[in-house]
Amino acid sequence: MGCCLGTLACCIGSAACSLCCSCCPSCKNSTSSRIVYALFLLIGTIMSLIFLAPGLRDSLDKIPALCKSTLFSDPILKKKTCDSLVGYGSVYRICFAMASFFFLFMVLMIKVDSSKDPRAKIQNGFWLFKFLIIVGIVVGAFFIPGGPGLDGATFEQVFMVIGMIGGFLFILIQLILIVDFAHSWNEAWLGYSEENSKWYFALLFFTIINYLICLTGVVLLFVYYTNSDGCTEHKFFISLNLILCVGMSVISILPFVQSANETSGLLQPSVISLYVIYLTWSAMTNNPDVDCNPGLAAIFNGEGSGVNKTLTTASLTAGSGSFAESLIGIFIWFFCVLFSSIQTSAHSNVGKITMKSSERTVIADDSGSEETMIKSSGDHGDDKERQGQKVWDDEDEHVAYSYSFFHFMFFLATLYVMMTITNWYSPSSDGKSLSASAPSMWIKISSSWCCVLIYTWTVIAPILLSNRDFD
Repeated sequence: MGCCLGTLACCIGSAACSLCCSCCPSCKNSTSSRIVYALFLLIGTIMSLIFLAPGLRDSLDKIPALCKSTLFSDPILKKKTCDSLVGYGSVYRICFAMASFFFLFMVLMIKVDSSKDPRAKIQNGFWLFKFLIIVGIVVGAFFIPGGPGLDGATFEQVFMVIGMIGGFLFILIQLILIVDFAHSWNEAWLGYSEENSKWYFALLFFTIINYLICLTGVVLLFVYYTNSDGCTEHKFFISLNLILCVGMSVISILPFVQSANETSGLLQPSVISLYVIYLTWSAMTNNPDVDCNPGLAAIFNGEGSGVNKTLTTASLTAGSGSFAESLIGIFIWFFCVLFSSIQTSAHSNVGKITMKSSERTVIADDSGSEETMIKSSGDHGDDKERQGQKVWDDEDEHVAYSYSFFHFMFFLATLYVMMTITNWYSPSSDGKSLSASAPSMWIKISSSWCCVLIYTWTVIAPILLSNRDFD
């Protein structure tokens, strides 16, 4: 076990440390670093979920001298301290610490052009120190007072506004990542189908499944989130997004579109339609109108509509229906974060938004093979010595991605997951309850329209701007 842990620690270290890591798969230094940062973010997310675990507050009371008063302690202060360790307030503080860490590195890594920059060693190494920095910020965040400030607003209320803005910005980036994934999936399987026709039938199968799930989702939204007497906004959201999904699907298979882009088909719009329907449902779960927003728990329990959308801080736990509504968003969020960490193609949308033009040009000219990347690192001398290295430096001339923008994206991802875990609910002024908010609803529904616009633009841009290269 000790050997395995040591090997694992070596594998997530810098490129120099990778010389001792013979059992790990080969990868680029830039890719391994992004994966470790994604693991940091995942650990922070898991910790946030743990602090929402039901019964955690009662378990803290069982720890001697932690929450209960002693001879030399203030019982009220101890109770407030332990109360701040659980519930949505702890989620805000953990995510505040993670966001602060990524914001700090975003500023620190501005204008890093190659691994020759001393700051590149900080980016790609010193993982233990980075972990300790995060832990220190988390501990410090729990000492932030939870009461009203000078303007009457609490820390949670102020950071919720910041989280809402950052969450919306990450949704836009998430849209680009999902569009990029849809195009990559379609292009890859179309390429495989040239050698084996079974891949073509697999494409057809998943396309049909995606559209069936979308149709089922639309029907369920009409059944549970609308009624004959009202819910006009919900009826408008569902109907409009259904029309938009059908429209972009038709556009994708028009003859002049397919002549400009041979890989354009129905798989991509089917994936985008799934995400649009999810965003539509997610937006409606933030509607403060209780008659139009039953919630998953009420739906499965057969309680119908009219469930109160104001929760106490103790109600928002891992066992609550509101938390269950966040799990899908967390899954999609982690998929996009992982995809952005391992996607290295300079021609992908991920590459285009995280690289400078000069970096894309250099990387586009490179085949991306291990042999090419080793040669590009500037060491041509000892091939035998290179054969033992499993993680190689692919950024000797130019960085494979913008370090600063990568951390900015993870800064926004942290704010997004904070909002997702708390279901985009707004904290009250006394910090004792959360409630659904109309601004969150409109942010999500507007992002669904942005999703359709972004995908449609990727389809028609090669036609409208025929003089530009979109490969």
